Amino acid sequence: MSSQEVEALVVGGGQAGLAMSEHLSGCGVPHLVVERNRIAERWRSERWDSLVANGPAWHDRFPGLEFVDLAPDAFASKDQIVAYFEAYAEKIAAPVRTGVEVTSVRKLEGRPGFRVRTSDGTIDTRFVIAATGPFQRPVIPPIVPRDAGPLQIHSSDYRNPEQLPEGAVLVVGAGSSGVQIAEELRRSGRQVYLSVGPHDRPPRRYRDRDFCWWLGVLGKWDAETPPSGAEHVTIAVSGARGGRTVDFRALAELGIDLVGMTSSFDNGTLRFASDLGANIARGDANYLALLDEADEYVARNGLDLPEEPSARVLGPDPACVTDPVLELDLAAAGVRSIVWATGFAVDYDWLQVDAFDENGKPKHRRGVSSEPGVYFLGLPWLARRGSSFIWGVWHDAKFVADHIATQRGYLAHQA
Repeated sequence: MSSQEVEALVVGGGQAGLAMSEHLSGCGVPHLVVERNRIAERWRSERWDSLVANGPAWHDRFPGLEFVDLAPDAFASKDQIVAYFEAYAEKIAAPVRTGVEVTSVRKLEGRPGFRVRTSDGTIDTRFVIAATGPFQRPVIPPIVPRDAGPLQIHSSDYRNPEQLPEGAVLVVGAGSSGVQIAEELRRSGRQVYLSVGPHDRPPRRYRDRDFCWWLGVLGKWDAETPPSGAEHVTIAVSGARGGRTVDFRALAELGIDLVGMTSSFDNGTLRFASDLGANIARGDANYLALLDEADEYVARNGLDLPEEPSARVLGPDPACVTDPVLELDLAAAGVRSIVWATGFAVDYDWLQVDAFDENGKPKHRRGVSSEPGVYFLGLPWLARRGSSFIWGVWHDAKFVADHIATQRGYLAHQA
């Protein structure tokens, strides 16, 4: 087993780790990036086959490199995203060591810095940047027992319809992953039930501009704190099939049976909350509010953007919303699979330092943790709304790298 020293160690070789590497190099900070698998591994092996980015290529990228052979308003496939990050790592000559898993990080005794134990030996470092992102541990609510009958998988393990046994499918979760998986399953000929909880529902495009553009000019990407109670609100947006506004009425028209939040299970029967109509209405209100803000921005700035009155036509609620199903006998309905699109939790068991609160949540300000020398990157709302997005993490990494460079300056002066 090897032993080495490095000024800064970046844990994670995805978008956050590569952004961090670029800015550390720009600040002249010697560093190493360790990745337990391959660069952008979660895009490679923890996403379904047909996944595309939820933002257009002009937006969901780093400033220093554009996508190859992809129109600016197109949506990159997961394979194109992997190729992009591989090319970016080569472009910035990122010192990435793959196949190395970090097992523990502890403070050194009697001197500043940390001892990092890995599957390939130990590394002593002055700075540790946890760039493993928010998608670390799939979360499946303990509602349906594992031996209840249907196959149960998390969305991170879903690949394509052929992977699931014949029969109907329940998809739990109506964010970007849930709606795209549900639609794909329905278009493959499956009977699909989609459990819809509270969500925001932005327009894919409005008045000839993508919603990413609208959130930018309206200052929403730079919001530093989420609205009260909206820290973990699901966002229903999709780049699939060329990018379209998520419309639950259209999904119902396609043949998907919408139900409320999944609440309990007993003796083969799954029960749903009676909140489906309220959840749809809340998403509609969020959608229309953004259209209002966009119209006000156009008028205030005298922009020549085409009006789009049809965007405000929502149509009647389908029968599954006005008369919702509150109970479902899974066997009688032929449901043989459940896909839980219910998000992820962070996992920092390897980071054994005083940088977490009593709930295990990282304590930090803009990624600078309460433990001197430890930093976080890639988390939602790390510094702003856009922090967990490809372009957002790049800007957050610059702030963290500047902070590290400043601290190095102080240490050099003391020496």
